[in-house]
Amino acid sequence: MEKKVSINDFSKHLFWDINRDELDFEKNKRTIIKNVLEYGLIYDWKIIYNYYGIDVIASTMLNVRDLDEKALSFISMLSNIPQEKFLCYNTKRLNRTHWVS
Repeated sequence: MEKKVSINDFSKHLFWDINRDELDFEKNKRTIIKNVLEYGLIYDWKIIYNYYGIDVIASTMLNVRDLDEKALSFISMLSNIPQEKFLCYNTKRLNRTHWVS
């Protein structure tokens, strides 16, 4: 018998600014996955990996505009999808910041 996953199983710091009672694993998939990739612990990663699978995680992140560089590298490596295919990679290159001397 498989244990049902609850939003309360995640680390408390992941959704400090969101009402946890309103989060739905399907409707808020993008927010949940992005927060776990950027700020989650290994336990949080295991939850989304077991619930969604790597294909759903990667396909969801393909269209995110502002994914952290480390999270991008991580999901790109695990999914075997080149970083250039992710929207956040291309958006970042278009919006370069000023260099500091």
